[in-house]
Amino acid sequence: MREDASGTKATGGTGGTGGTGGTGGTKDDGNAGGGAAASAPPAAYEPEPGAGRGERLSALFQQHGALVALVVLTAIASLSFDSFATGGNFENMAVSSAFLAVVALGMTFVIITGGIDLSVGSVFVLGGVLAAWGSQYGTLVALLLPLVVCGLIGLVNGLLIAKAGLAPFIVTLASMLGARGIMLNVTDEGAKTYLVDKGAFFAKLGQGKLLGIGAPVWITVVLFVVGAVVLRRTRFGQHVYAVGGNEDAAALMGAPVARTKITVYVLSGLLAGLAGTLNAAWLASGVTILGFGMELDAIAAVVIGGTLLSGGLGFVSGSLVGVLLLKVIQNVINQIGSLDSAYQQVVSGAFLVVVIVAQTWLGKRRQML
Repeated sequence: MREDASGTKATGGTGGTGGTGGTGGTKDDGNAGGGAAASAPPAAYEPEPGAGRGERLSALFQQHGALVALVVLTAIASLSFDSFATGGNFENMAVSSAFLAVVALGMTFVIITGGIDLSVGSVFVLGGVLAAWGSQYGTLVALLLPLVVCGLIGLVNGLLIAKAGLAPFIVTLASMLGARGIMLNVTDEGAKTYLVDKGAFFAKLGQGKLLGIGAPVWITVVLFVVGAVVLRRTRFGQHVYAVGGNEDAAALMGAPVARTKITVYVLSGLLAGLAGTLNAAWLASGVTILGFGMELDAIAAVVIGGTLLSGGLGFVSGSLVGVLLLKVIQNVINQIGSLDSAYQQVVSGAFLVVVIVAQTWLGKRRQML
């Protein structure tokens, strides 16, 4: 049985320390020494050498289950629908996946610490509206304004959770409503739609292409590479795993628990705002109706990709696979034509339930092994 970064055995279930319904507070802010980061923590459950077949299969399921499902579903769809396996369709799926993927990247860091961020959907919309509004004053304003505002929302979330000890669910639910209120105020209750000049440099961030691939896709790839390096190769990333694995043990070992929590919520706010900014550049407008409910898709993608909802284990590449899997499901439903798009939510919800049940069952198996 492998141990998590805090030195305690991970159960793999959904009810562990630092879960989404916890207080989110910390007994100790930790110190700069970062003793909990002495060794790199595992991104996913890793059985010991010589482990039984069941233990190895459970590890493979967590790490590669979503990827296998993605490959199988893509192959079936390619054989079933002539218009699925085309360059144009794949390009559209890639670009539309990019925005959710950026949001899911920030959500991955939050969930690994044992938290949750319900505000990202509204922050995404707010970021897009602010970017479109700011584009009339130049690209710099269009980029900085949403990042500053959305980053501040994440900072408030982090401070209330880490310092005031409030539950992540309650705090981020409140900030979701707050971000939505700011957006409605900026758009005069949704009556105003701010357009982006398609000839401006800002629009090229969403509509430009490099080697035939949309700019949002390239930006997303770069962000995920950086995110993977930060999570797996830096002291901060090790603190993220340690806090999610066992918050009290991480604090005792010197990890800056409060600072780590604050940072992941700021990161989540920044990435949600950036995703909204890129979406505004792509659509050449700040659309007020897209993005609400995105927080649920982001959570589903992260968990389906192999990150434990209870925290302590996860990896950004799995979240990207989870996003792609959800987008392929959506595209297949569109290809069928006779099914309403609402079925995508039904299938996504079913996937999420299956994954969480499997994680809980596998966690209990590991405790018995």
